[in-house]
Amino acid sequence: TLAVYNSLGQKVAQLSSGYLSAGEHKVVWDASDKASGVYYVMLKSNGHRVVRKALLMK
Repeated sequence: TLAVYNSLGQKVAQLSSGYLSAGEHKVVWDASDKASGVYYVMLKSNGHRVVRKALLMK
């Protein structure tokens, strides 16, 4: 699962869910309706979780 959260911890976008085969994948987040600010991108896979901070500037 790949999702984007705002600074309040609310999910604002679900970019991917379900099974993806091993390898490199690309996703596009259409943030045209989102405010500038800090967001968090969370990847969950096989019991692991990785979170990265993202700065959206318009």
